[in-house]
Amino acid sequence: MKLREISVAEFFEKNKHILGYSNPARALVTCVKEAVDNSLDACEDAGILPDIMVRIDRVEGHYRIVVEDNGPGIERDEIPRIFGKLLYGSRFHILRQSRGQQGIGISSAVLYAQLTTGKPTKVLSKVEGCDAYMFEILIDTRRNEPEVLFEGKVDWKRTHGLRVELEVEGSYVKGRRQSVLEYLRQTSIVNPHARITFIDPDGEIHEFDRVCYEVPKVPKAIKPHPHGIELGTLLKMLRETKTRSLKEFLKREFVRVGDRIAEEIVRSSGIGNKDPRDLTRDEASILIETFKRTQLLPPPTDCLSPIGEELIVKSLTKFKPEFVCAVSRKPKVYSGNPFLIEVGVAYGLKSDGTILMRFANKIPLLYQQGGCALTKAVESVNWRLYGIHQDRLPNAPMVVMIHLASTNIPYTSESKEAIAEIPEIVEEARLALQEVGRKLKVYLDRKRYIQERRRRENTLVKIIPMIAKRCSEILGREEIDVGKVIARVTGKVYIEKFFEENRARIVISNFGRVKRRFKLYDACGSWDIEIKPFEEKVVECDKASESKPFVEGLDEDEVFGAFVL
Repeated sequence: MKLREISVAEFFEKNKHILGYSNPARALVTCVKEAVDNSLDACEDAGILPDIMVRIDRVEGHYRIVVEDNGPGIERDEIPRIFGKLLYGSRFHILRQSRGQQGIGISSAVLYAQLTTGKPTKVLSKVEGCDAYMFEILIDTRRNEPEVLFEGKVDWKRTHGLRVELEVEGSYVKGRRQSVLEYLRQTSIVNPHARITFIDPDGEIHEFDRVCYEVPKVPKAIKPHPHGIELGTLLKMLRETKTRSLKEFLKREFVRVGDRIAEEIVRSSGIGNKDPRDLTRDEASILIETFKRTQLLPPPTDCLSPIGEELIVKSLTKFKPEFVCAVSRKPKVYSGNPFLIEVGVAYGLKSDGTILMRFANKIPLLYQQGGCALTKAVESVNWRLYGIHQDRLPNAPMVVMIHLASTNIPYTSESKEAIAEIPEIVEEARLALQEVGRKLKVYLDRKRYIQERRRRENTLVKIIPMIAKRCSEILGREEIDVGKVIARVTGKVYIEKFFEENRARIVISNFGRVKRRFKLYDACGSWDIEIKPFEEKVVECDKASESKPFVEGLDEDEVFGAFVL
């Protein structure tokens, strides 16, 4: 039997489905995704607000994808290796949050284009202060090395940026949750500082504008956290350390371990302050058990880049819901990797059913929803406790978005579409979902109370005039104005207008239990009104007009006797 080494490029050449190129529609989404993710990472690392243009054109029976950004560009010497060599990157050994870590992403798109159309990928890059360079690149799959077909200077009006052009076989679909348009829409939601322009194959332009003008802070690289570190990882760290004592090893190789904590771990373990390279497997196991018993501060948050509750709320308001809330949990640890969970809910959409949006390090996860830990967490919550119908997922007109930020996302495969069921992650997600569930329940309870109150008020509005009319007939008296009676019973602001020759007098009565602030408009002027509970105020004007006054700052169910702006 003749054996030979297989390069990683050759392996993925024959197993492209592993990277997310399993069917034509998904392949098109994956190519766009890899390029856009790179653009976002590059812009954020350089402190630039991202402006990204994505264009897809139909050409000769396949598709041309163009992704252009205003990022810092890539140095000329690095371009061939970044785009033409799999498993080439700068983030694999860095413990901080980033979209790309494996060095597979954009080079896999180059390989897919090469396999399906045989055409090279065109890369145009310009670093500020330097010339712009164009490359045409293929991948030599036998050697996993770039093959440069063309390299040369070109004129480009941008001061800095990157443009990637691929021609691939694929299928462009509309109106599906698993489409290029949906990927870009969700990307804009979870990256509120980015502006994305998409021109689809029919020439239609889709704009996703930014809602934030501040670039997220670049996460700082950190060392592993002792809680959750695995035995194999610890043994490797012990072998490779340059320290000469266990105490120094703990202080230098782990985060959140200072002098006092290091001494406590050494003492509690009973191992002694020996050379860490001399520790046996059994002693390493004892050390891990000691880590678990030791109280440590959670990992620092500066290694992560959460979206934040405020920006999640701003992004979800794009759906025009009636209610929005968000929760960002404190960082936790799994297998030595810091992570945090963020959840947002937008309730009261026009669409039926719940839209579940999953994100990992600000990347939308469009596929493999059923096999994802984030989905399992949503299913594990008893949504009926919060007033929401439930099958497996909650069933209500709302969006549930859930974001996992971590220094190492535990994807189920290289296609990066689902999160593995790590118990710590599922539990944190469940707690975050329960937290937003409680906030949603408060809103829904309040909404039901208001609806019931309005129903009772509507009944009173119908009954009281009938009673008043009947009473006036029986007593033989003039029929009274029931508006003030209704306002008093329902706790509203009552506005009544009186006329005296050429002057008008407007009387405002607050029958509610809270102070009211609003703007009052009439033909003769406007007034800022602040009125306490059960207080009465009067304003006068020179011009008499029989029309009702207008108010701004009150809802229709809070005022009687005036129009609401």
